[in-house]
Amino acid sequence: SIVEYPYIKMDTIKNNPRLMRSWCMYDWANSVFSLTIGTTLFPIYFQNATAANGGIISLAGISFKNTVVYSFVISFSFLLVAFINPLLSGLSDVAGLRKKFMTFFTILGCLSSMSLFGFTESTIGLGVIGFAFATMGYAGSLVFYNAYLPEIATPDRLDKLSARGFAMGYIGGVLLLIINLLTIHYHDFLGLKDEMHASRIAFLTVGIWWLFFGIRSIMGLPGVAGLSPQNNNIWYKGYLESRKVWIEIRKNRIQMWFLTAFFFYSMGTQTILYVAALFGADELKMPAENLIISILLIQFVGIVGAYLFAYVSQKKGTFFSISIMIVVWLLVCIGAYFTYHGWQFYILAVAVGTVMGGIQSQSRSAFASIIPGKKDNASYYSFYELSEKIATVLGTLSFGILIDMTGSMRSSILLLTLFFIIGLVMMVRLNLTGSQSSRKAG
Repeated sequence: SIVEYPYIKMDTIKNNPRLMRSWCMYDWANSVFSLTIGTTLFPIYFQNATAANGGIISLAGISFKNTVVYSFVISFSFLLVAFINPLLSGLSDVAGLRKKFMTFFTILGCLSSMSLFGFTESTIGLGVIGFAFATMGYAGSLVFYNAYLPEIATPDRLDKLSARGFAMGYIGGVLLLIINLLTIHYHDFLGLKDEMHASRIAFLTVGIWWLFFGIRSIMGLPGVAGLSPQNNNIWYKGYLESRKVWIEIRKNRIQMWFLTAFFFYSMGTQTILYVAALFGADELKMPAENLIISILLIQFVGIVGAYLFAYVSQKKGTFFSISIMIVVWLLVCIGAYFTYHGWQFYILAVAVGTVMGGIQSQSRSAFASIIPGKKDNASYYSFYELSEKIATVLGTLSFGILIDMTGSMRSSILLLTLFFIIGLVMMVRLNLTGSQSSRKAG
């Protein structure tokens, strides 16, 4: 059953099993978007729906290749969220609006996902706008969701709880994806017009699933009292709170180094996750069913990988564990540049799956362990999310620009190795000079 927690002291509900289940349920809820729309069915559908005229799309009188437009839409969505999230995060702490903002972005993402049902070859504009707002809803809700992590679990449980959330997300995402894949495969039996029609129904089910389970999760999360609810100018106070946190982070060497490393390796990881299917389809000419198999493979391996690196983190420290995963990501980029066959793509999928969940869950828990135990966690997490969002913007934007310049995705993939190298250097620096904090984070 779902319990609506009142505005209470967070220390009294740490490690509460029911509360932790409610928190993990949001991963179960929103991961269907990242899997079905973000990385699997929608990229393939988008390419097919925009295949006319050689895949050239005209925007504001300027023609772009469809893969370039796809990358730019992601960049725009994350850029807009990155711009407004610091304000909303500070405001949520000042006025106690965290749950309301999380609910708003969830509903925005759900309704926008449902709108993709109307995306056809003749309504490309609807598809672009719907995907942009759905991505904004997904990214915007995460900052408030992640801010709960250090408040509902003690430091010794952060890695396991974060990994558990990602594991639930993989299971929920794969479950709905399998249902949608069966719907697409048996579209004739179900009386659907074609596979494109069945895919649009899949986008509709993502919004419904996300809305149903997302609202249930939010209902079970505690309300957080504002820091100064009696203050009238709460919008101005929200900016001040975000500025104060930024100043504090700049003074903390470990926090600053970690966020710098996180920024650069996120440029690589987030870009790969969003364009992997396009790479297989455009460069390797892999059939859609083969691409979907590789994405499913990533999800199943990802469950094991999240727990595997949580174990490594307990033994060697979180910073060490993240460093190992960055090395694997670096090898994936190099391998992708020399990949020309489908079987090689499957090997890369296994490697990506091994580190995908681990690097996301441990980055989240590592940051939770190095921020101070204050009420303004949403403001701290706004900088964490801001770093990831700007990294996604710059990663996908540079990826799209290189495609437009060279006509190939391989040069763009090779560029990502630079991001991972910089991130690795910063993490090694943390391991060597911040060993005490590393052990604490682990």
